[in-house]
Amino acid sequence: MKISNHTFRTVSMPLGMLIGALLCREMAWAEEVTDGWLTPMFIASMLFITFCKVDARKIRFSWMHLWLLLFQVVGSFAIYYALSWSGIVVAQGGMICALAPVAMGAVVIGGMLGANLETMAAYSLLCNIFIAFFAPFMLSTYGNGECTMLQIMQRVAPMLILPFVAGQMCRWLTPKVSGWVANHSQISFYIWLMSLIVIIGRTTCFIIDNGENRAVQIILAAVALAICLLQFVVGRHLGRRYGDEVAGGQSLGQKNTVLAVWLSQSFLDPVSCVAPTAYIVWQNIVNSYQLYLKSKEE
Repeated sequence: MKISNHTFRTVSMPLGMLIGALLCREMAWAEEVTDGWLTPMFIASMLFITFCKVDARKIRFSWMHLWLLLFQVVGSFAIYYALSWSGIVVAQGGMICALAPVAMGAVVIGGMLGANLETMAAYSLLCNIFIAFFAPFMLSTYGNGECTMLQIMQRVAPMLILPFVAGQMCRWLTPKVSGWVANHSQISFYIWLMSLIVIIGRTTCFIIDNGENRAVQIILAAVALAICLLQFVVGRHLGRRYGDEVAGGQSLGQKNTVLAVWLSQSFLDPVSCVAPTAYIVWQNIVNSYQLYLKSKEE
């Protein structure tokens, strides 16, 4: 029986998460051998493929982008203080789930779901750069006070800005090459799937190796689920008002969890990283469900 491409995409994300969990030690070893550059290389390559389809001249910033940013800023403050009664670790975990910028892969998934790529690219650039300036203030106030803008930009630039510049240069200098890449942009999904397997593997290893404070970890995972659903719903509501429901939902709901986990481990209580770690699972379950609904429509 022939399996359609859409069916494969729907099933592949849960299957990828399962493979990552089962091969967690192997994935952790692969990350260690590459000195932590395996996931960034996957993300940068898939974004280059996607950005070959994006015409920079069509990128426009809109009021939707500003509302999404405002929600992130206000939401990170509100969530921290709303959860502070349950302990600083839970408050920090919830805060970082709201504060984290949009995921690099959100442009890829958004494109599959029918979002406008220029809208997604504009918010990816705006949000990641803005958070690089704003996050040090939040992490200095509610963390250990050691975070700087340069540290965050060093993490963001290789995975976002460089692929964008390379994609636009390819469009300008070698339009035939960029055209071929754009016509085969489905490759970016499979690269993203490989990065998902690695990320889930690392996540599983962290949970296994940090078994203490199990009750706090369960609370952090539950908080991450609630925030994940809230951000997808609010994002889609804002996007609907400005004519691109999918772009709004992915821009606010799909987070750069790789960066969020690193920020938590480096500048907050390390246990708080369980929240963005769990967020990885929740957001990919949401993405799988959305792709399933999209395949039914088509």
